[in-house]
Amino acid sequence: MAHIVVLGAGIGGMPAAYELREVLDKEHDVTVVNSSDFFQFTPSNPWLAVGWRTREAITIPLESVLKKHGINFIAGWVEKIDPAANKLILKNGQEVGYDYLVIATGPRLAFEEVPGAGPVDGFTQSVCTVDHAEKSYEDFLKLVADPGPVVVGAVQLASCFGPAYEYAAILDTALRKHGVRNKVPMTFVTSEPYIGHLGLGGVGDSRGLIEHEFRNRHIKWITNAKTTKVEAGKVFADEMNDKGEVVKQHELPFKHAMLLPAFKGVDPIAAVEGLCNPRGFVIVDEHQRSPKYTNIYSAGVCIAIPPVEATPVPTGAPKTGYMIESMVTAIVRNIKAELTGYPIASKATWNAFCLADLGDTGAAFIALPQIPPRNVTWFKKGKWVHYAKIAFEKYFLRKMRSGVSEPIFEKWALQMMGVVRLKKD
Repeated sequence: MAHIVVLGAGIGGMPAAYELREVLDKEHDVTVVNSSDFFQFTPSNPWLAVGWRTREAITIPLESVLKKHGINFIAGWVEKIDPAANKLILKNGQEVGYDYLVIATGPRLAFEEVPGAGPVDGFTQSVCTVDHAEKSYEDFLKLVADPGPVVVGAVQLASCFGPAYEYAAILDTALRKHGVRNKVPMTFVTSEPYIGHLGLGGVGDSRGLIEHEFRNRHIKWITNAKTTKVEAGKVFADEMNDKGEVVKQHELPFKHAMLLPAFKGVDPIAAVEGLCNPRGFVIVDEHQRSPKYTNIYSAGVCIAIPPVEATPVPTGAPKTGYMIESMVTAIVRNIKAELTGYPIASKATWNAFCLADLGDTGAAFIALPQIPPRNVTWFKKGKWVHYAKIAFEKYFLRKMRSGVSEPIFEKWALQMMGVVRLKKD
C-alpha cells in the first residue's frame, strides 16, 4: 500500500487528488494537505474585487468534499519537508509520511521585492487570493465614494499577467456602472515589453487587440516598467528602453492601485536542498518529477520554467490551467505506472488556454504549445468570451464539488476552437 500526499488544494492540487483517487486501487491512500480549509477559484477574484462575486460563491469547504470522495484532508501550514525521511512536518508538530509527494502549492507572493507594495504591509491591492480580493473590494468602494487616479499592472518578475488585464477592464466597467469613470484616470504599468506580451511573447494579435481595447477604454499604459517603490498614494516606476536603460522615471498618483507581485517558491519547499532553483521553484524533468528526489513530483505555478524570451525588465512565463492540467495527468499516470511495475513515460503537453473577462466583453486565446514556435495560435475577442468565462466558472466549481476528474480545460479549449478532437502529445 502506498500513501500519496498532494501538497496544495488549488487548480492543480484538487484535480490531482481526484485523478489519483480515480485511477489508483483503493488500497492506496490519497491525502491532501493545504494551508487553508477551503478551495478558492482564483480566476474569479477580479470579479470579487469589484463586488460581482461573494466569497461564498467561489470557495468550497475542503474536508467534507474530499472525504466524500475517499480522500483524506489535513488543514495546516507545512513547516518543513524532510525528503530523507519522506515526511512533512506541520507547524503544529504533526508529521505526515508519504511514499509519493505531489507539490502543487502555487507560488509565494513576493510583495517585499517592491518596497511599499502589497495589501498587508503596503499600499497596493491584489487579486491573487480571495482574502486579497475582499480587501481590494473595500478599497474599490472608497474609490467609488471619492474618485481619483488608479494604477493597475504587474511588477518585474511577475509571471501571470492575465489577471492584471482583466482587472483593469473589469474595474473600468464597474466604475462606468457606478457613473464615476469620468473622474478616474487609469494607467496600466507592466514589466512586459509591450501590451499583450503576457509573458508568452504574445499570442497571435494579442498586442493589437489589447492596445485597441485600452484605447477604447481610455486606459494609458507604461511598458518595460520596473516598479521601484510604492508610497501612500504614489507608485514609482522606471521606464526602460530595449537595452535596459532608464529612459523615464514616473511618479504616478493613485487613490486605488492593484499591482500583481513577483512570484517565488513557498518557503518550506524552497528550503529543501537540491529541490528548487534560486527563486524557490521546483525543478522537474520531462515527467514532472524531481531529478534529485524521484518520489517527488510537482505541477503548476510552483515549478521552474524559464522565461519565453529575454526582456529588458524581467518577466516570467505563466502556467495556465490547460498547462497545469496536462502536468497533473502526466504525474498521475507516472505514479500509477510505478505502483504497477511499469516505467514512467507520461509527459505534459504544456499547452495554453485562457478565457479573460474584460467586464463587458472578453478575450480568449489558445497556444499549442505554450512556448513558441507554435503549431496553433488562436486569439479571439468578443462578448461571448465574457459569458463563456461565467459558464466555465460554474462548470469548474461544480466539478470540484462532485469529485469528477476529467480534462476540463482541454474540453473547453476544444469547444472554443470548434475542434472535435485534438490528440495529446
